[in-house]
Amino acid sequence: MVRHLPGAHLTPGADVTTPTADGGPAIGGVRLGSPLIQAALSGYSDRAMRVLARRHGAAYALGEVLLDQFVVTAGRHPRNRARLAVADEEHPVGGQLMGADPEQFPPAALKLVEEGFDVIDINFGCPVKKVLGRCRGGYLLGVPETALEIVARVRDAVPQHVPVTLKMRRGLDDSADSADRFWRIFDGAFARGVAAITVHGRTVQQKYVGPSDWSFLAAVKRHAGARTVFGSGDLFSAEACLAMLERTGVDGVSIARGAIGNPWIFAQTAALLAGGPPLPPPTIHRQRDMLREHWELAVELHGEALAGRQMRKFAIKYARLHPEPRAVRDAFVAVKVNDDWQRVLDRFYAADGPGRDPSADVDETVDCSAGDAEG
Repeated sequence: MVRHLPGAHLTPGADVTTPTADGGPAIGGVRLGSPLIQAALSGYSDRAMRVLARRHGAAYALGEVLLDQFVVTAGRHPRNRARLAVADEEHPVGGQLMGADPEQFPPAALKLVEEGFDVIDINFGCPVKKVLGRCRGGYLLGVPETALEIVARVRDAVPQHVPVTLKMRRGLDDSADSADRFWRIFDGAFARGVAAITVHGRTVQQKYVGPSDWSFLAAVKRHAGARTVFGSGDLFSAEACLAMLERTGVDGVSIARGAIGNPWIFAQTAALLAGGPPLPPPTIHRQRDMLREHWELAVELHGEALAGRQMRKFAIKYARLHPEPRAVRDAFVAVKVNDDWQRVLDRFYAADGPGRDPSADVDETVDCSAGDAEG
């Protein structure tokens, strides 16, 4: 089965796609134009990344996970302001919160609404050791009472028109007790007014190792019925995104690591959803144009010095699409300022040619505590 998106017009090699769909998935009163979502990625999904994802076909994007304490005390420092920045063109946009104390979530959620975020997402999925040790993220899947108190307090605090959503993994581990706690939180969260839940097909214990259990996602969606469920895990290609939608029946796919340095995954998936042929990897010149665009957005947001550090992380991922990925990666690692960035582009991206499919290069190094959100 191929899902067709009415109004989506794509041609092979198209660089920017804005698909629309009548009756697309809904997050409360927020109707999405397609089932394609840019997931929250700490240290990565800042305004620049989200804008590029939206320009290339994502219907919705989430900011990097932020500690409730940070959001409330961020102040006016430019670096802190950058982490809360929202662009006019990226609505609807979600802000994701993580913490341990139910009392600290409501003021943080209200602050995100004031900053312009349209949806408040709560992270109960992060599997990183230091996060679990501080009773945050995936830890809360083991304490349903606390988790549901957080959900209720956030839902009561923010205006009714602002949807509240949840990010979960399929449990702490594969035990029966863990499964029972998952369902208690899943059903309890919807009962308390959550508008949608994203489920990652791995357990907290798995972290990023081993396959995501899509059969569990299918069971979750069958159980949920008309309630909105998004799926996550092992989405590194357009074909994988389409396969998850078809095999599990989830309402949308939340693309995480597969979108770092590869915003084209959204247009490529939209092409398949529209019933068209697969789009090829972007050419070298399309990659060059994207790298320039991303650099400019990052400098506008962070300033040149911080953008240099931020963009090195992205450039390593972008390099996977180049025919000489190792040499390009090594060159980008040394980048500090705009002149350095432009020299790499002039050296490796001057001559056009076909790009490389990066989907085989699965990277397990990205987690929810990358960057400053957790420390």
